[in-house]
Formats: sequence, structure tokens, C-alpha cells
Amino acid sequence: MTEEINDIPEAVTGRKSGRTVQLVWLIPLIAALLGGWLALKSVMDRGPVITISFKTAEGLEAGKTKLKFKDVEIGQVSTVELAPDLQSVIATADLVKGFEARLVDDAKFWVVRPRVSGGSVSGIGTVLSGSYISVGIGKSVQARRDFIGLEVPPILSTDAPGREYVLKSHNLGSLDYGSPVFFRRLQVGQVTGYELDKDGKGVTLRAFVNAPYDQYVNPNSRFWHSSGVDVTLDASGIKVDTQSLVSIVIGGLAFETPAGSEVLPPAGPDLPFELFNSREEALKNPDTLIMKAIMVFNESVRGLTVGAPVDFRGIDIGTVTAIKVEINEANQRVNVAVEVDLYPERLRAGETRQRTALSDKQRLAVLNGMISRGLRAQLRSGNLVTGQLYVALDFVRDPPEAKLRSIGSMVEIPTMPGSLEDLKASITSVARKLEKIDYEGISTDLRNTLNSTTRMVKGLETTVADIAPEAKAVIAEAQRAMAAAERAIAPDSPILQDTRAMTMEVSRAAQAIRLLADYLERHPEALVSGKKADEPTNPAKQNDERKGESR
Repeated sequence: MTEEINDIPEAVTGRKSGRTVQLVWLIPLIAALLGGWLALKSVMDRGPVITISFKTAEGLEAGKTKLKFKDVEIGQVSTVELAPDLQSVIATADLVKGFEARLVDDAKFWVVRPRVSGGSVSGIGTVLSGSYISVGIGKSVQARRDFIGLEVPPILSTDAPGREYVLKSHNLGSLDYGSPVFFRRLQVGQVTGYELDKDGKGVTLRAFVNAPYDQYVNPNSRFWHSSGVDVTLDASGIKVDTQSLVSIVIGGLAFETPAGSEVLPPAGPDLPFELFNSREEALKNPDTLIMKAIMVFNESVRGLTVGAPVDFRGIDIGTVTAIKVEINEANQRVNVAVEVDLYPERLRAGETRQRTALSDKQRLAVLNGMISRGLRAQLRSGNLVTGQLYVALDFVRDPPEAKLRSIGSMVEIPTMPGSLEDLKASITSVARKLEKIDYEGISTDLRNTLNSTTRMVKGLETTVADIAPEAKAVIAEAQRAMAAAERAIAPDSPILQDTRAMTMEVSRAAQAIRLLADYLERHPEALVSGKKADEPTNPAKQNDERKGESR
């Protein structure tokens, strides 16, 4: 047994050979490498980060609001924060890789939500899906990462064919973003924007005209408001003009080139145009030469407005530019000075086929010669319904002598009372003459004459007492005639009473005509619409007022 135990070999202690790698540590190492690779890939695949400033956060939600270009998702809003000045909100958005080249200076961003503007409805799909930020790429080459979002979506895409024009107007009217632009009643564009001028005296609009219609806009083209319905009453009747039902409801613009204008190439986008109030005003003959004139009237100018025409035998040769009140210090009379712009180019000398333009000196000589032959300015009624007046230049008969006067840079054209003023003066003169007649004195003179005749007849009767019976019969008849005449002119005789009544009626008729002339001068529309119920006529009061004015 002992021998068997001794046969067992002894254990020998040996030295430890180098470190060995445990397999269990390979798993975290691989995980770390994989995580690093994924992080690097995430950084490499990450797109640009931009910030967009909006006035409000309406429709924006971090982690949910998408950014889309042509309805393709290209990013998402990651954060929405208030700006440091608390005047706006700043949305941070992560975009997909590859969109960096499109983030240029003129790129546009706006929130798409349900909107009604300019007669169009947009963003209806966002009612169910929610709002999103739409992206419009620009044409600039300068890169940018911070943007200011638009509060109103752009009307047109940046790649739409056509041209945008600048329009200057005194007011916006009924225009809005998206209001249509018409050419010969065809909708060829729309209003893309507007802003108030810095001086506050006008509005600057931008209108886009689609190709190929932009080729019809040249430097001679005229733009005007085509909103609503334009109703015109002239000698040919009532005219109603409108572009379309859309323009009546939401307003619009229209443009046209006046017939006979010089053929010019299409206008550039930087050329500003004036926006007129109506087609009639826009298509007036262009006049490059203007003569300033002044006309002084000693009568009411109620109904005369700035812009009223200056008419010469049915042809407009000028426009009223200002109406002022002047006090003559010499006689303390109050007059009305009407300043006008005359277009002398419309008055030419020579035969019809060989007309030549006149120089300034020649024009003044021609005008002075016309004044010496009786040319005068008068106020005339242009519309009985509205009571509007206009200035008429025409030749009158037997006018007072006058000459053309120069007042500074203006010329003064002599005036004459209008036709209504002449009628009023004539009626007043007749009424005053009738009032001055001494009807009582005439009656007394007639009575004295008849008494003298009666005495003479009685004397003749005594003298011819022995005349034949036939002569006595004649005398008797004469006596009866004298008696009848005496009864006729007695104070209580019907004839004298009727004469007095007729005289009073004539006087009242003259007064009524004078009052009618006064009322028509203030309210010429009464010829059509009648007298207003709240304006009773008080003849005694008006007569007192006229007497005070005459004094």
C-alpha cells in the first residue's frame, strides 16, 4: 500500500505564461465600436440646422411640425422658443442632408394653414393633417441659415414665368393679396404685395403679369382700378363698365395701352407705373405741355370740384387744379379764384393737314386775340342730377373790354356770370321795376283826367244847348260813356281791383321765380329728384337775406 502511494508523481509548480484575453470582454468592445460608428454615421448623415423667426407660434409644435417642399417632407421643427426681445418666436428646424445648396438668401418660409385671401382659398388640407412650414427656394448664391418667416404666403412661386411691376397709387382701394390683374377682360396676373410709402402720402403695389401677357406691358401702358361697377351718364345714355364678377366682389386691376401710342418694347420690371382711379382717367390724352391759368368768379362755385374739366365748345382743353377764396383789399369783395391747367398742344395753327405747334409767345398772342374778340370763362352745369359744374370757355356777345393778364407764372382769363346767374339777374331786375310802379298815382291821374273831361263836356252841353236833337243825343251818349269810365276807375271798381290783384300776382310770381333761381343754384338736382322735405322755403326770410346782400 505504501509502495503504491510512493509511485504517485509529485506536482511541480511552474511559471505563469503571458495574459490571455477573455471572450466576455469582446461583446462590450464590439458594442462600443458599433455605437461610435452609428454616431459618426448620424453626424455625417445629419442635414443642416436652421432657425426661422415668426411673429407668433400659431401652428408650430416642437417635434411634430414638418417642413415640406412641393409636399415632400424635408425636415422637422425641433424647438420653438421666444426671442430675447419677446417680439417674436424662433423655430429651430433640422433638415435632411443634401438641402444645404437650397438654403440661400432669398429662400422663403411660411406656415400653411387654412386661409381665404384675394378670392382664393388655401390650406384646407391642414384642417385634418395639421399646419406645416412650406419652403420656397430662391435664386441667390449667398448661403444663409437664419430666416424671417412670411406672415402671408407668396402668391407666386419664384420660377413662375412672367414679370413683376411696381405701381404707385394714392390709396389701396379694395385691393388685396391675390387680387386679379386683367387685360382686355382676361385675367393675366395678380397683386403680389403692397406697402405704405415712407412719407405716408401713397401706396406702392406690386403686380405680377404672367407670360406671355407681360409682352403687352410697355412704358406707355396705363394701369387703373377696375374694382366695382363704373356707371357713366353721358349724351349717348347710361354706360356700365366692369371687368368681371370677381373684380366687383374683391377688386382688381386692369391695364391697356392707349390707341395710337408709339410702339415700344416691353417694359422692364423696375419701371414704376401710376395707378389711376378709372379707365377714363388712365386713357386720357397725354399732355406734356401745360399752361397755368387763373379765373376769378364773383358768384357761387358750389358743385365745382378739383378735376372738373375746362371745356371749349365741347372739347376738354384743361382741368381744374385748385379752388381758393380771395379777398380784394381795395373794395373788400370776396371772390373765388379757380386755378386750371390748360393743354395748349390741343390748340394748333394752320390747315388741318399741315398743323404746326405754336411757341409760348405765339400761344399767348392767340389767346389774347381770342379774349379781345369775346372769349370768356363761365361756370356751367354739367349734370342736373349731381349739380356738378365745369368751366366753359366760349365767345359771348358784347362783353366788357378785357385783356390777358399775367400773374406770376399764370395768366388770368376774364370771366362772365353763368347762364343761371344771368337768369337770376334778369328776373330780379324785372321784379324791382314792377315794384317801383306807382299804381295809386296812375289811378289818381286817370280820375283827374276824367273829371276834367266831364267838366268840358258839361260846358259844351251848355254852349250847344240849341243844337239839333241829333247832337244832343251824341252828347248824351258821351256823358253816359264818361259816367261808365268814372265808375270803372272808382276805388272800389272791379277793374281797378282786378288791376291791383294782377299787379300783386305779377310781383309774387317774380319773387317766386327769383326764389326758384336761388334754390336751383344751390340744389340743381331738385329738377330731377324734387325738393327735399326737410328744406322748406321761407320767402320772407330769403327776401330779407337778399335785401341785406344788396345793401
